[in-house]
Amino acid sequence: MPAFLKNSVPIPPKYAKLNHIMPKYIIDIHAHSKYSRAVSRQMDLETMAAWADKKGIQVISCTDFTYPAWFKEIKNKLQLQENGLYKIKGGTAQAQFMLATEISCIYSKNGKTRRVHIVAVVPDLIAVGKINGKLNLIGNIKSDGRPILGLDAKELAKIILDSSPEALVFPAHIWTPWFSMFGSQSGFDTVEECFEEIAPQIPAMETGLSSDPPMNWRLSQLDRMSILSFSDAHSPANLGREATVLELEKLSYKNILEAIKKQGGNKNKIAYTVEFYPEEGRYHWDGHRNCKIRYSPAQTKKHKGICPVCKKPLTIGVLYRVDKLADRPEGYKPANRPPYKSLVPLQQIIAESLGRGVNTKGVVEEYNAMIASGKNEFNILLNLNAKELEKITTPVIAEAIEKVRQGKITVLPGYDGEYGTVKVFSDAERKKYIERQEKLL
Repeated sequence: MPAFLKNSVPIPPKYAKLNHIMPKYIIDIHAHSKYSRAVSRQMDLETMAAWADKKGIQVISCTDFTYPAWFKEIKNKLQLQENGLYKIKGGTAQAQFMLATEISCIYSKNGKTRRVHIVAVVPDLIAVGKINGKLNLIGNIKSDGRPILGLDAKELAKIILDSSPEALVFPAHIWTPWFSMFGSQSGFDTVEECFEEIAPQIPAMETGLSSDPPMNWRLSQLDRMSILSFSDAHSPANLGREATVLELEKLSYKNILEAIKKQGGNKNKIAYTVEFYPEEGRYHWDGHRNCKIRYSPAQTKKHKGICPVCKKPLTIGVLYRVDKLADRPEGYKPANRPPYKSLVPLQQIIAESLGRGVNTKGVVEEYNAMIASGKNEFNILLNLNAKELEKITTPVIAEAIEKVRQGKITVLPGYDGEYGTVKVFSDAERKKYIERQEKLL
């Protein structure tokens, strides 16, 4: 676990210059709109921007720009700023938008069916129009916010990159078993196998919820690529569950692109990433959800990859797949990679501390009260010290936040589509803190 990271909330530029500290900005440019399958109806531009402010995120994705009805909303509701980012017209939210979206490619290559998800980022609506025009001739972009196309990922990347010199392409959640570049069920073994001659034009990749930077450091083939983390949120409350923090001279599309492409040296760069604990991801371990079989890689090898209940092949998770493709030992630490910070979302911490459901009335009320006092979620999780936390919440929740920062938690790993389960306190520990709190009252 890396040392606690400070200064994660943007510092006003005038003070940053005085102290020779580059301002830091939190970005989350992979999410979905209300027009995608299994996505909350609250994922509209206004609600997303409001939640980004609540979270402390400066830049989010407008998402799903290939979907005609959503593209119309983007054109009508967003206004281009001088810095190359977009903002809601006449709105009060401070969050700004990048034109980014995810597209699913399902196709046959080298004798196998491939399912690869790609994130596209472009600077303006003109580039979006070019992409949508070409994709509309290839597949049905009206079927879903995240369209499924029978298109080679390499060919999709070409279309995106041809739309603008400032376009960016990177593979999404690269280890997810069923839908990713390295997925155990339908992916590739190398970046070059997936993207062939244009592989050098793919400067970054997204870790996904079930992996973290150290797992990706084990593959030397990824050394040239930036490691990005984003939420892939399907509801507003999940924005920022993973994010990338950038050090920028000024917040702008150009500087964000420069930082991701590692073109700015020390001028514009990735400061660190905010990570889910990878065990909490839905595909960290192997197993069969319906059969209630959850295996570590060692157990999977012992059972030769076969489920003991249904006798069918297990869904191989991220940890097993990383180990298979890695050419470096577990624990390898590169010298030139940005650090990372593993967190648990605040509302989840509150719920676990109080022994209640995440969306119960008491948990939501406590969350809103903490945000009102603590500025935003990332400020609370990353910046407030122990005494400051105790001023805005109960001792048990303050202690839970400290435990998460220190990595003193227990996670039952996720598998085959089931999220892992986080335990910050044992039942006995929680009871002790609650009893102490009741005595104080």
